[in-house]
Amino acid sequence: MPSVKQTSIPGLLQIELDLIETPQGWFKESFQQAKLVDQGFPQVEFVQNNMAYTTEVGITRGIHAEAWDRYISPALGRLFTAIVDLREGATFGRLETFELTPGQAIFLPEGCGHSFCTLEPNTVYTYLLAAHWTPDAPRTMVNLFDPQLAVPWPLPKDQQHYVEADATAPYLDAVTPIRL
Repeated sequence: MPSVKQTSIPGLLQIELDLIETPQGWFKESFQQAKLVDQGFPQVEFVQNNMAYTTEVGITRGIHAEAWDRYISPALGRLFTAIVDLREGATFGRLETFELTPGQAIFLPEGCGHSFCTLEPNTVYTYLLAAHWTPDAPRTMVNLFDPQLAVPWPLPKDQQHYVEADATAPYLDAVTPIRL
């Protein structure tokens, strides 16, 4: 039975999944709504399933907050992920970090910024979205290396592979909190 744990960011959930070892490898039930809801997961209707594949250690993206809930779980490899609450309120700017393997998942409510850094080559992760992605959807970005957030990246900056837009995004103090 999976377990769901509330974090210090309201609505951000850490999920431990059952990873069943087999002679051939392993099996997991990535998302089973009824079992998760029994553990305190919200009733969410996901409408899109995406997969991302990265070839190298140190692929780093984010910090992006989008206009939908997300459920993220690795299928292969390991990810360091940093989540920042960008919603208006007392927890604006609060940071939570996790290392995710295929036996874990996280649920990010709308308005929380997500970033990741791959810790193994050939990492694959899936993410479910509660709204359809479109290129013109609202997105709030925060600088990956904002000293106020001080994300404890597992690799030094010079060993990370990131896009310039993520490293030159505004710092948290210049971001308007997201009003939901």
